[in-house]
This record gives sequence, C-alpha cells and structure tokens, in this order.
Amino acid sequence: MSGLRERKKRLTYEAISEAAIALFLEKGFDRVSVAEVAAAADVSKPTLFRYFPAKEDLVLHRFADHQDEAARVVRARPAHTGPLDALHRHFLDGLARRDPVTGLSDEPSVLAFHRLLYGTPSLVARLYAYQGTSERVLAEALGEVFGGEAVGPAADGVVAGGVAARLAAGQIVAVLRILAEENWRRISAGETAGAVEPDAMAAADLAFRQLGEGLRLRA
Repeated sequence: MSGLRERKKRLTYEAISEAAIALFLEKGFDRVSVAEVAAAADVSKPTLFRYFPAKEDLVLHRFADHQDEAARVVRARPAHTGPLDALHRHFLDGLARRDPVTGLSDEPSVLAFHRLLYGTPSLVARLYAYQGTSERVLAEALGEVFGGEAVGPAADGVVAGGVAARLAAGQIVAVLRILAEENWRRISAGETAGAVEPDAMAAADLAFRQLGEGLRLRA
C-alpha cells in the first residue's frame, strides 16, 4: 500500500509541475501566479505548497533527481576506478545520449525549457541552490571514499580530508555546470547537437584532465 501511495504522490508531483511549466512557457514565469498553477493542476494552493515549497521549484523539480547524481556515480563506480574517472565517463555517456542535463540537446521541448530557465533570474538563482546541494552530497561521497586521507594538494602541505573533499566537490560541480552552460549557449545560438558534440566531448576531456592534474582522485 505504501508503494501505491508513493506512486500516486509522485504522479501528483509531476502533474503539478508539468501544468506549471506549460503555463510558464505560454505566459512567462513572472506572469503566472501560484493560484493559476493550482487551478490548472486541479489542486489547492496548500496542496501545491506541500509538494513545492517555492514557485521556482515547480520548474526545477526536473533537476531534483540529479542533485545527488554525482555522488551516486562515485559510490557506484566499478572497482579500481577513481571517482574522477567515473564522473568523466558518466558525463561523456550523458553527452552521447543527449541528456538535457549536459546541455547537449536540441529537442524543441528541451530548448524551450532551457530558455525559460536561463532567461529567468530567479530560476537561475534557485538552480545554483540545487547545485549547492549537489556539491554537499558529492563532498560526503568523496569523504566516504577517502576517509581521513588527503584528496588534494595544499600550499603548506596537506589539506585535511574533509576540507579537501569539499574543495574537490566544489570544483567538480562547477566544471559540470560550465560544460553544460557552454553546450547550451552554442545550441541556443542555432547550432545542432550533432555539430556541437565533438567540441563538447573535447571540452569534457580537457576539463577532467585539468581536474585530474590538480586533484588526486585517480585510482
């Protein structure tokens, strides 16, 4: 029974968000009230806020499942594979399958969603908060992997494992964001995903190579 309840809650969650995004795409994020979204989704405002604490979350729920993605990749990586290598491969795989999170998607619905997201300052600000969560849980995963060992260089010797894990996570999350934003920037300017893909792959290789030279996360 609990499984059925969870499934119904998930369906309601997704239905509210999809109704909201449709309205935002039609009228603009700032021109749609929460009351309009609740009416379109056929729920009350209190119900809506139980699922989505802030208006911006109605859009960004699509990123919610990705907040712990990097941490999951680190924890599930194959034996004898370093965290950085696992994250690099995961991002390349995402590019290959045109995962919207990588920015390398020219599907019309994805383009419209990204224009809504990146064209609305409050959504961009909320997205950074989501990425802050990604950074925190990735740091926790890296801390589990390396324990008290140092995972990065320091000017005056060795950085303690916890601090180094946070520094590493911050750099990794920033790299993933920049790679995705660059792919989106080119596609939004009119290039196809196929045309951008070779450069996107090369940029990912460069980014992770630079991380590897500065962070001791290789197996």
